[in-house]
Amino acid sequence: MDNHLRYQAPSESAALASAAPAPPDKAGTWKDFITVTKPGIIRSNLIAAFAGFWLASRWDIQFGLMIMTLLGTVLVMASSCVFNNYFDRELDMKMERTRNRSLPTGRLTPKVVLWYAVILGVVGLAILFSFSGVLAGIFGAIGMFVYVVVYTLWLKRSSTWSTSVGAISGAMPPVIGYVAVTGSVDMAAVLLFALLFLWQPPHFWALGIRRVEEYRAAGFPLLPVVKGIPRTKIQMIPYLVLLIPIPILMYAYGYAGIFFLVIGLFLAIWWLYAALQGFRAKDDEAWSKKVFIISINYLTLSLIVLILNTTF
Repeated sequence: MDNHLRYQAPSESAALASAAPAPPDKAGTWKDFITVTKPGIIRSNLIAAFAGFWLASRWDIQFGLMIMTLLGTVLVMASSCVFNNYFDRELDMKMERTRNRSLPTGRLTPKVVLWYAVILGVVGLAILFSFSGVLAGIFGAIGMFVYVVVYTLWLKRSSTWSTSVGAISGAMPPVIGYVAVTGSVDMAAVLLFALLFLWQPPHFWALGIRRVEEYRAAGFPLLPVVKGIPRTKIQMIPYLVLLIPIPILMYAYGYAGIFFLVIGLFLAIWWLYAALQGFRAKDDEAWSKKVFIISINYLTLSLIVLILNTTF
């Protein structure tokens, strides 16, 4: 993947980029403070953190530790997302999907949002280091650093590698949950990390294909924008292929039972098959929407089955 932009936005994209939202008709509310944390991202990663904690606990749950670990993880993720909104506030004005967010519309001010991000991050990391262990705190800090500094401030604006490298931060929650119980990194932690890491690029690239002109107008060097949709379809395949061994290894190492093996394999192959259909698709938008929905179902069902089929 190329680290330099080699495209020019078409005239219609420039028109989209120049459009500005109307001034806000009211100040921000508590709902704006919630939405700026990106609840959808937090929800999926909270499930992942819980799955990691549950897998490590093997049904012997320390509920106090679990609550504090999930709380610390949520606050750290929320802080990262708020920082992302803060630094992307001008770029968000250029995309139809994001121009109605709280910062671009002026319902929340940059100063308030920045302090909000700092407070969430400090409290979240303090909880992880104090209650979940040093290792959990370190992984939380790594996740924040990668998402805010490496992804948001650097690669998102300069390189097609942003999606792949940024996936490191999205793969931290299940690892945080796991090491909060074990205090160490073993094969299960590695497999949990791999599951979330490999899931993210094809999931996000499917969205990128659907919104390619918006990303082009905003100036984001996303893979479909820089290299084109056909190249993006090819790039998705290795990640999906590498998801297939994960349920096999989870079962082989005794971390999960036969149901996770069977269902996990089915979901991975289903997603791969749907992605391969993209090479014959006549409507890329319809195809990418289908693959995007499958990706959400893949992660949700995989984590639920893993939780329910964790071995004693």
